[in-house]
Amino acid sequence: MSTIEHIMLAMGQKARTAARSTMLASASQKNRALLAMADAIAEHRGELQTANAQDVAEARSEGIDAALLDRLALSDRHIAQMQEGLRQVAALPDPVGSITASTLRPNGMRVAQMRVPLGVIGIIYESRPNVTIDAAALCLKAGNAAILRGGREALRSNLVLAKAVGLGLAAADLPTESVQVVETTDRAAVGALVTMTEHVDVIVPRGGKGLIARLAQEARVPLIKHLDGNCHVYIDEAADQDKAYDIAYNAKTYRYGICGAMETLLVHAAAAKAVLPRLGRALHDHGVELRGCARVQALLPYAIAATEEDWGIEYLAPILAIRIVDDIEQAMAHIARWGSGHTDSIVTENLAAARRFQREVDSSSVYVNLPTCFADGFEYGLGAEIGISTNRLHARGPVGLEGLTTLKWVLEGNGQTRG
Repeated sequence: MSTIEHIMLAMGQKARTAARSTMLASASQKNRALLAMADAIAEHRGELQTANAQDVAEARSEGIDAALLDRLALSDRHIAQMQEGLRQVAALPDPVGSITASTLRPNGMRVAQMRVPLGVIGIIYESRPNVTIDAAALCLKAGNAAILRGGREALRSNLVLAKAVGLGLAAADLPTESVQVVETTDRAAVGALVTMTEHVDVIVPRGGKGLIARLAQEARVPLIKHLDGNCHVYIDEAADQDKAYDIAYNAKTYRYGICGAMETLLVHAAAAKAVLPRLGRALHDHGVELRGCARVQALLPYAIAATEEDWGIEYLAPILAIRIVDDIEQAMAHIARWGSGHTDSIVTENLAAARRFQREVDSSSVYVNLPTCFADGFEYGLGAEIGISTNRLHARGPVGLEGLTTLKWVLEGNGQTRG
């Protein structure tokens, strides 16, 4: 067994032991830890900003992708959001131990289900140091232990945040091993983590297609996958023009590097002439490269020709593919063919079209008259998210507290026997 395997095995053993304490911890104890983490981030803010600046500078010198660089940087607003996220999670109801409505069986016994922690959760992510806090908060509140493996480019930031998490756990008399951050950047640590079936119950990967593909091939621990966000906005023929402009512009330009950024704009042919020239000019002037079908190019002379490949790309960059469609059926067929099942939106004043779009588009989140950049657990009122799952089993969409628990059956009787 290699040194890395020994390190990961030890972390797994400690996490399994700590998971017993987190499972039994009271809501007030967990909340004390979360609030203490928020205070610790404030106390170590200067250290965190210095570490993050070093991470960003090194990543920039190595020519890291612009979208990943955007995710790596921690602004004052991002740090404040991490603290607020911890406080929001502390304010949420504790899901552990909650009981579903019971059913009374003919023999008098009662049957119900109880929500319980998953156990030990391994989380593998790239660039975003805020995931360290989101993951720690949600895993702890849901009664789990966590092993966090962030990207090499964010190591300094993650280690400072790990210190804040540890201080919060200690303040609430919880084991500091309840949340562990992997300190090695060796890729072998990931390989070990995803195969430790005795010590890890589920893996949540957050990263690009390459990471997901590798883990899908290597993992023996079940995965809750966060796949790419090839998100669409469809402007219907019954769309309000001003609303369509605001929604589409915000969906693309809010932040290019988030998984909820709009990557393809679909416009009904009957609305194209009224909507596209103004919207296209604004996006073009903002520095967004437009790639369109032939009908789009006829309206927007500065748009370059879109290739077949463009419809399936998650750009995470100031690039937008635009296609004019003849009806809602063609829009939904395009999404079914090229979408990633993440988040898609329709802009329309036609209630029937809106309901049909929400019913028939098979994505984890489907919006009406909203930009796709709302795909975020914080915006959903979850306090934070562990990721946005495009799985169909167990959890789908932003994964909050309930997504980090499972159900067990609980029955009560009065001495009944089975004849």
